Amino acid sequence: MRADFADRYGPWALVAGASEGLGAAFAHALAARGLKLILAARRAEPLTALADALTTETVTVAADLSTMDGLRAVTDAAVGRDVGLVVANAAYSPIGSFVEMDPALTRRAVDLNCRMPLDLAHRFLPPMVARGRGGFVVMSSLAGMQGSPPITVYAATKAFGAILAEGLWAELRGTGVDVLTCVAGAVSTPNLAGAKTRPAPGTQTPDQVVRAALRGLGRGPRVVPGLGMRVSSALMSRLLPRRTAIAVIARASRDLTPPHTPTSPTG
Repeated sequence: MRADFADRYGPWALVAGASEGLGAAFAHALAARGLKLILAARRAEPLTALADALTTETVTVAADLSTMDGLRAVTDAAVGRDVGLVVANAAYSPIGSFVEMDPALTRRAVDLNCRMPLDLAHRFLPPMVARGRGGFVVMSSLAGMQGSPPITVYAATKAFGAILAEGLWAELRGTGVDVLTCVAGAVSTPNLAGAKTRPAPGTQTPDQVVRAALRGLGRGPRVVPGLGMRVSSALMSRLLPRRTAIAVIARASRDLTPPHTPTSPTG
């Protein structure tokens, strides 16, 4: 299984947003499957510590992926390396009342959560299609399935990522390149711990979410990790009236508190 995975998605994988939480879990899981890694995130120290803990060849890129310079640093690091798998995990969630929020924060959310996966898709999917193999994973969120105050802009950007991935999945069927959106619910990451006063029901570990994502790669356009979250997803998107679904997510998010540093409650 390790050899098959590396043959299909190796030899190099890029994990965007790799410093902790889901990104670090992806790094460990992909290293265990025999892939070499390009690890990108804003903070150099946790990236270096993660690279030191992995038993595979790694390249670290400390860059702000919400900026064009940061995205160029990542693509430059990939030059000469055959990247067969991209995980677009980096995200930012400004929390609070939209009308009271600094527009710079909402622009940063759009730049990181929307432009980053879009630019990485432009850069890495054409070579994958030319080779006839590869994979692209966009991390999304159940928050993006309906309006989600007080993380309204984050939720909107996560809807963009999920729909982008599903469209790419359909376009690239038959090319040998697999695209997947992983629509996660609450995940026990350091960012979520800092944003919520208590864990939500059905909260999953990063390892559980990553296992579901990698298991779903090549099997369809979307995976929702966890039985409870799949039930919630069906309930919110298919059964409840729209205004009720929005009210439910608003109640579930009412104890979110704005983070002191630019992070995302879902990693």
